[in-house]
Parts: sequence; C-alpha cells; structure tokens
Amino acid sequence: MLDADIADCFACPRLVAWREEVAATKRASFRSWDYWGRPVPGFGNADAEIAILGLAPAAHGGNRTGRIFTGDRSGDVLFAALHRAGLANQATSVSADDGLALRHLRIFAAVRCAPPDNKPLPDERDNCAPWLHRELSLVRPTLRVVVALGAFAWQAWWPAMRAVYGVRPPVPRPKFGHGAHVSLPGVPDLLGCFHVSQQNTFTGKLTPAMLDDVFARAKELAGLPG
Repeated sequence: MLDADIADCFACPRLVAWREEVAATKRASFRSWDYWGRPVPGFGNADAEIAILGLAPAAHGGNRTGRIFTGDRSGDVLFAALHRAGLANQATSVSADDGLALRHLRIFAAVRCAPPDNKPLPDERDNCAPWLHRELSLVRPTLRVVVALGAFAWQAWWPAMRAVYGVRPPVPRPKFGHGAHVSLPGVPDLLGCFHVSQQNTFTGKLTPAMLDDVFARAKELAGLPG
C-alpha cells in the first residue's frame, strides 16, 4: 500500500515536470522503453535488518525502470557489491522483472523522484520526508543498520530518526565520511558510505574494496553471518 501511495505522489511541481519530461523525451539508447516516469518506491525485504538510504532515482535509471538503482551505472556498482556481500542473489539490476532478490536488505531514497542535475531542493527533500518516515516505521521492528550513501542521505537520516524513533540527534551532528559510524541507544547504527555515483567510482574515490568493507561492517553490526 505504501509503495502504491508513493508512486502516486505529485507534491513537488518541479520534480513532476522533470520526471515526466525525461519519460517523454527519453534517451536515444532507451527509445524503445516505456519509462516509469513516477516516484520510485523502496525495494527489498519488509523485515530487513539493513537499509540503504540513497539520494534520489536517476533520470534514466530508476525513473526509467521503476526500481531504485536499476538500469544505471551506479546500480551496476552497488548490486555487484551487494552480491559479493551475499545481500543480493545476482550481481546485476537491469529491469524490475529481472529476477533480482535482496536478502536482509531494503533500499530506498531520501527523495523519490528523479531531480534535475541529480540535485533535489531542500523543500523537495522535506516534502518527501514523510514517505521515508513511513517506510522506516514499517521496517523498524527488524532494522539494525542504515547505510547512508552520500552526505545528502546522511543529513536526511537525522530528522527521520527523530520522527520515527523519537531520539534527538547529537549536537553537533556527526560529520559524514566514508566508513563513519554512529551508534546511539534505541536506534539503528548509522554507517556512512561515499555515493556509488560515476564521479566517485570512475575517479577511484570509491573502490569495490571500500564498498565491500562497508557492507561487511553492516552485516557485522546487524548480527548477520559473515
């Protein structure tokens, strides 16, 4: 029900216009695709011990396929790492019906629509926050670890933590960094990870080994087998 509600959201005029424009004009290499062109719900297990919190869907990735991190280069890197970690049954994610299944994991974004230039505005983040809060509430009974991909997701976690768990963020708030770890009583552990963007992976700022270390640590904190 939550996924259906998310997919029917029109709260942010700029994002609605952009996602629909991209879906109509398409990229030449995907001209035969029927683009999703709507908000992208979360994906994975409803009883997940680990959650990955991202920024927003890609214009020709999730906005095209209807599944987060699916059909773009960022997803290629992410799901390959999840497969190596034993958190996904396959190393690729190309379409919503490709047989991909996650284990102990759910993936969602702070903003559910593809933004222009991959940069949501603060009011768009705030408009989308109730969806994140509702999804966190549903997985709360089992959730043990949140992996924040990038500084935007890291910042989105603090108001979500307060809304869902009733815990005030530390002052000053912990700084984002790759491998940063925050453990507070009564809430899931938070791990920072550089975003799996091409800018990071192509330049070597984020390597496969660095991703492997983060997901190994997440499994350890969640009490999952190595």
